[in-house]
Amino acid sequence: MSVLIFDSNGELWHTRAEELGLDYISMPYYVGGKEYFYDLGKETDFKGFYEKVRAGEIPKTQALNPEDYKRILTPYFERGEDVLYVSFSHAMSGTFQSLELALRELKEQFPDRKCTVFNTNSISLGAGIQAEQAALLKQKGASDEEILDFLKEYTDHVAVYFVVDDLMHLKRGGRCSGVAAVAGTLLGLKPMLTFNETGGLSVIGKLNGRKKAISTLANKIVEELTDENIPVYIVDADCKEDGDKLRDLVLEKRPNAKIVRQIVGPVIGAHCGPGTLGVIFTAAKRPIPLKKD
Repeated sequence: MSVLIFDSNGELWHTRAEELGLDYISMPYYVGGKEYFYDLGKETDFKGFYEKVRAGEIPKTQALNPEDYKRILTPYFERGEDVLYVSFSHAMSGTFQSLELALRELKEQFPDRKCTVFNTNSISLGAGIQAEQAALLKQKGASDEEILDFLKEYTDHVAVYFVVDDLMHLKRGGRCSGVAAVAGTLLGLKPMLTFNETGGLSVIGKLNGRKKAISTLANKIVEELTDENIPVYIVDADCKEDGDKLRDLVLEKRPNAKIVRQIVGPVIGAHCGPGTLGVIFTAAKRPIPLKKD
C-alpha cells in the first residue's frame, strides 16, 4: 500500500491532514518579494497576507521545478515506499510538467518504486475533500486500486462554487479579460465560478451584488447536497462575517449538514483575492458551466 499524499493547494487544515495521516507538498507563494510555502495553516499569517493584498501588494505564485519534486519524493523511495498523490487540477498549473520530468529521472534511480498521480480536476477543498475521503478509505484498509476506483467515481460528485469580490484579481491571473473585469466591477456583477470536467475554471452564473451571491451559494448547498455525512466546506478569503452568514443560511434549511468553516490560503488567495466566498460539497454531479464564459 502506498503512502497517500496531497498538496497544500488542497487546503485541508493541517490538523485534519495529520489526523488522517496525510503527507502534503507545500506550494510556494511570494508577497513583498519574499518566498513562503503554504503549511495548511500551521504558522501562516493569514491576516498579514490579506492586509498586504488589500493595501495593493500583488502576490505571486510559482510552479515547483523538477528538482523540488525529486527532493520531495526521494525520501519515500529511499524507504522503499510507493506514493499515491491526490493532486490539484493539472489544468491550473504547469507544475505537473515538472513532476513528470522528475518522475522519469527518479524511475532510473528507483526502478522498483512508483508514484501514482490522481488528478482531482479541482483546487482548494475541491481537491482536499477528495484527498480526505481517500485517506478515510485507506484507514479502513482499502488498497491503492480500491482508492483509485473510488476517486475516479467520486470526483464527478464534488461540487465547487465560488464567487470573487473583485474581478481584477482574476484578470491578473488571466482568468478574465480586462474589459469584462472593469465592466463587471462597475456593474457590481459577481461571477459564480466552478471547475469543469477537465479541471479548468468556468463561469456558471453572474450575480448582482454581494447579498445575492451569499444567498445563491447557500441555496446551492441546500438544493444539491446529497450526502450529509461528508463535510460541507464553506471557505472565505478574509471575509469571515459573510462566510458565517452563508453557513447560517444553510443550517436553517439543512440543520444536519456537517459544515466546516475555513479561510482560503495564500496560494489560492493570490489568484481569487480578498472577499472570495466558496462552497465545496458532495452532489449528484459536478456543476455544468455556462456554454459561454
